[in-house]
Amino acid sequence: EVQLVESGGGLVQTGGSTRLSCAASGFTFSTYDMSWVRQAPGKGLEWVSSINSGGGSTRYADSVKGRFTISRDNAKNTLYLQMNSPKPEDTGIYYCNAWSGARGYWGQGAQVTVSS
Repeated sequence: EVQLVESGGGLVQTGGSTRLSCAASGFTFSTYDMSWVRQAPGKGLEWVSSINSGGGSTRYADSVKGRFTISRDNAKNTLYLQMNSPKPEDTGIYYCNAWSGARGYWGQGAQVTVSS
């Protein structure tokens, strides 16, 4: 059974930091590109960041560039998102997404609430 389980986040203050984790199982994690996607209250899905299967290439949305860092540990089948200096507008549910060609998987999401 394929599983992507997000953890971390919660309530964080503006200017603080937090780290999201996404534990993967049931598929060959190291062959999948990974992304973080978020959904703010009352809004649609917004792509945040992506990393390729080997971890050597990363991309970020302009809204988080310079503040968030995506990484992965293929030995631990885990994806991370380090969130530094979060802003209230970063509040939302954060989903991890695995994709390879036409095949993709989603986690259940982790809530991040940034208070000013």
